[in-house]
Amino acid sequence: MQQHYYYGTGKRKSAIAQVRLYPGEGGVVVNNKPAEEVFPWESWHLLVLQPLKVTGMMDKFNVVAKVHGGGIVGQAAALRHGIARALLVSDEGLRRTLRQYGLLTRDSRVKESKKYGLKRARRAPQYTKR
Repeated sequence: MQQHYYYGTGKRKSAIAQVRLYPGEGGVVVNNKPAEEVFPWESWHLLVLQPLKVTGMMDKFNVVAKVHGGGIVGQAAALRHGIARALLVSDEGLRRTLRQYGLLTRDSRVKESKKYGLKRARRAPQYTKR
């Protein structure tokens, strides 16, 4: 039997999160592990759960997500973005609340590429007078 779910894709830096929201009591599973195991720091955990808290849907949906690419902070932010998008699919009336907290906007900041002749993107080699 196929269970009904709401889907959302979240992105941040090079991390991509594929999120499914199932009707349930509020469990979060990321890459077949509990979210507390994947995001052990409290700040990361709060970041992931922010869309559910803001909309008051903490105990209405179970979150099942696949996350790949990037680092742990990028993955947490991508998951947050994906949850917000999936909530929007479930109820269009939540758009105003999610938008107020900036949860629907994709954070487009990515690392600038290195330039030749420089040490990093903008860091020039140290100038020597003599």
